Amino acid sequence: MTAPPSPAKPPPEAHVIRSDQEALDIAHRLAADFATRALQRDRDRILPWQELDRFSASGLWGITVPRAYGGAAVSMVTLAQVTAIIAAADGSLSQIPQNHFYALEVLRSGARDGQQRFFFQKALQGLRFGNALAEISHRDFKRRTRLVRAPDGMVLHGQKFYCTGAIYAHWIPTLAVDDAEVQQLVFVPRRAPGVTITDDWDGFGQRVTGSGSVAFDQVTVQPEWVVPFQTSFERATPIGPVAQLIHAAIDLGIGKGAFAATLPFIRDRARPWLDAKVETAAQDPLTLAGLGEVSVRLTAAEALLERAGSAVDAAIADPTESTVAAASVAVAEARVLTTKAGLLAASKLFEFTGTSATLAADNLDRHWRNVRTHTLHDPVRWKYHAVGNHTLNGINPPRHGAI
Repeated sequence: MTAPPSPAKPPPEAHVIRSDQEALDIAHRLAADFATRALQRDRDRILPWQELDRFSASGLWGITVPRAYGGAAVSMVTLAQVTAIIAAADGSLSQIPQNHFYALEVLRSGARDGQQRFFFQKALQGLRFGNALAEISHRDFKRRTRLVRAPDGMVLHGQKFYCTGAIYAHWIPTLAVDDAEVQQLVFVPRRAPGVTITDDWDGFGQRVTGSGSVAFDQVTVQPEWVVPFQTSFERATPIGPVAQLIHAAIDLGIGKGAFAATLPFIRDRARPWLDAKVETAAQDPLTLAGLGEVSVRLTAAEALLERAGSAVDAAIADPTESTVAAASVAVAEARVLTTKAGLLAASKLFEFTGTSATLAADNLDRHWRNVRTHTLHDPVRWKYHAVGNHTLNGINPPRHGAI
């Protein structure tokens, strides 16, 4: 179905966060609130309009805006932590701003000062940036969406899918190819004539991310909305590692949410296996050993995520061939482990709790569905390749948004 229009105005009284600690404190408070109805939103596919308004009004969507433009410029370590905190409460809500932060990093790395000033201010006001990057129905990665010159300016035409957050957005950063076959990121107002958003995402996980379709039918584009994209990857910039760091944090957070749901179920509802010869499931030695394994994997993944965030911070402070490559490798390592740990935690939830955990009323399968769906965003097998190629042959990872 075609999505309802997003609000014309930003959420009221958008807060401006001033420090890393304030961002973490607000994330914890919001997560506690978001968790209360996460089960119902996923089960009944209720789009989280009110939650998103609170989310963006909290100021968290503006925390990476540079200090020179009025933001807190929090560390990437903090951004990853904030993302994981929200993901533990609701995986869908944590993924919706992923491309918003990606767009902010594209702006920071390659936009003109006037563009940065305009769009950074919008983010601080609480406006949300969605995305229209990917396209389907083709086996290659060439973009068919075109930004072409017309007698009275520029127009955008094309179709996109996997447009996470576009339904909820005020602006839609859109990847298009111009007349010179150069990729540009075009910031399109959600209400621009010719923009059609369709809520046709029917994946079994991440059900309320709004990852559906966006169509552009000869949409008029202002020059100041066009931000360099391809040229930002022709030099060393941390755009790719920033994007991938957030994805890793989402997977970690969903895994931690699954683990948090496992523990009370074992204490209060699960039964020990009869051969264990114990009174409660919480005393079952094999369950305890399995829980220990999940806990260790999640702790290790969290440590790698923090290490990767520090590497991305170093690349942002001094973007060189070596610092950006180091950040890409560190984030790839984190993505390997957050993928494995998240999937393990969500799968072991059922192994340790038994058949009663599969009842629809609890909707515990949302954790596995969400982490399985999100970890398919790009193949982890190629993370191993990037790490191995850099370690053995000294070859830096390629420059794009997926590494």
